[in-house]
Amino acid sequence: MVIKMAFKKYWLLIITTVTLVAVQAIISLYLPDLMSKIVDKGITRGDVDYIWSIGSKMLLVSLIGVIASVIASYTSSIVSMGLGRDLRNSVFEKVSSFSLEEMNKFSTSSLITRTTNDVVQIQQATVMILRMVVMAPVMAVGGIIMAVNKDAKLTGILAISLPVMLGGLGLIAAIVAPLFKSMQKKIDKLNLVVRERVTGIRVIRAFNKEGHEKKRFSDANMDLTRTALWVNRMASILFPYMMVVMNFTTLAIIWFGAKQIDAGNLQVGQMMAVMQYVLQIMFSFIMISVIFIFLPRASVSAKRITEVLSVEPKVINPKALGKQITWFESSEPTDIKGIVEFENVTFAYPGAKEPVLSEISFKAEPGKITAIIGSTGSGKTTLLNLIPRFYDVTLGSVKIDGIDVREIPFDVLRRIIGYATQKPVIFTGSIRENIKFGRDWVTDEMVERAADIAQVLEFASKYPEGLDYHIEQAGLNLSGGQKQRISLARAIAGMPRIYLFDDTFSALDFKTDAKIRLRLFKEAKDATVIVVAQRVATIMNADQIIVLQDGKVVGIGTHSELMKTNEIYREIVYSQLSKEEAI
Repeated sequence: MVIKMAFKKYWLLIITTVTLVAVQAIISLYLPDLMSKIVDKGITRGDVDYIWSIGSKMLLVSLIGVIASVIASYTSSIVSMGLGRDLRNSVFEKVSSFSLEEMNKFSTSSLITRTTNDVVQIQQATVMILRMVVMAPVMAVGGIIMAVNKDAKLTGILAISLPVMLGGLGLIAAIVAPLFKSMQKKIDKLNLVVRERVTGIRVIRAFNKEGHEKKRFSDANMDLTRTALWVNRMASILFPYMMVVMNFTTLAIIWFGAKQIDAGNLQVGQMMAVMQYVLQIMFSFIMISVIFIFLPRASVSAKRITEVLSVEPKVINPKALGKQITWFESSEPTDIKGIVEFENVTFAYPGAKEPVLSEISFKAEPGKITAIIGSTGSGKTTLLNLIPRFYDVTLGSVKIDGIDVREIPFDVLRRIIGYATQKPVIFTGSIRENIKFGRDWVTDEMVERAADIAQVLEFASKYPEGLDYHIEQAGLNLSGGQKQRISLARAIAGMPRIYLFDDTFSALDFKTDAKIRLRLFKEAKDATVIVVAQRVATIMNADQIIVLQDGKVVGIGTHSELMKTNEIYREIVYSQLSKEEAI
């Protein structure tokens, strides 16, 4: 797949590189023949003009070889770097299209390694293939033909040298190749430890576990280092071994060649030419051996990248299937009512024995607040994730204004939904950029309005930069409540028709919580609001409360209705409030 991708886009550069490398190889075969002629005819006879004539040809041929080599290096670099860029783009685009189900198949650290280190391995292999795969066969076959043409008997030394050399190469390759797959996995593990160390720094320090994390990193680092050293030590044997075989081969050629020269059956220039050809033949096999040693690592990397690219997302944009809902696409957001309806929805995670949600049915209407409450693990967040199609339902359907969400294009669906996640995600940049979050149609006025409603201005106004205050990576210079308020403002800024709040008020004090809810529900009076909450006080005034237990709806109604009719809801309420407060 990788080779197909490269050839399809860079076929002209690849053909150019291959041609230039072939020219370079042919020239390297031609030079020893010219050299033997100078030795045998020019130097032996003292013919200076002949030396200049052949010497000028050698200089011209060498110049052509240098030019071909430089251009081939340039074109092969363009191909390899371009292929790396295209692979990174492809992996990033593919991962961006994943639903949460596909994301769970790969760890974050593994995806980072595949996008960086694995791509680099393929880039290096591409250069080697373009520069050596053509060069080595041409030099090997051409060298054998030229050497046999000069002296077949002397060339026969290769019958001993080549098996000895190839046997050693095969042994080294057999040992080294399996270790490359292990190395890539250990790089994954090292990246995982580093990522957890950086993102979990507060917890690590709170529990005084810096020493433990250092040991984890040291163990992962040393494990990778030991494997890498073992690979490099084995690979380092390659060239000394080759040089020993080549030197003994050279000595053998000189020994037997000298005897033939002494017998008058061979000239000095011919012996030197045969020696050069034999060395070129052996060098070509060295290049082949290098390819066979390092290609396995690139092959492992290619398979790891292919694993990502071959995954087919189960949640597919209707536009990609040629489906279009013209009513949604042509309507202004204000024309969409935002009625959310669950019809006998059942959902199970891949590989799970039991469904997380079973036969869920309810309707959330505009102008009303629908609250979802239940014990931990009852499926509240999962239910919310089905509305913007982070997952697709297993059975049943989720509808907006009577249209199945699976029929609504992603850009339309997610523009009419404002989603504040349970764990606020903050990006590096300013507060304003985080609230706007790349949506060009969200104006500064809309950002400031959302910041005011979510009480972001309350703390942002204390900074000289205001909403342009810079946020560090993962919001490390913000409190949990501040990050949650920014997350709320991000959901509000686009003025959606459907608001989804996944326990987003949990990190706020009661005073701030009350202020935000008062402003928010007033602003969203014409929109559909669905709130997942753990605090009963947050949802007591909701128009509709849905009680979940073990993935099933066990009660729907207002607070007062459920207090009278639903035992499970009463238990939740009394676990948080006194009887007087619950009334």
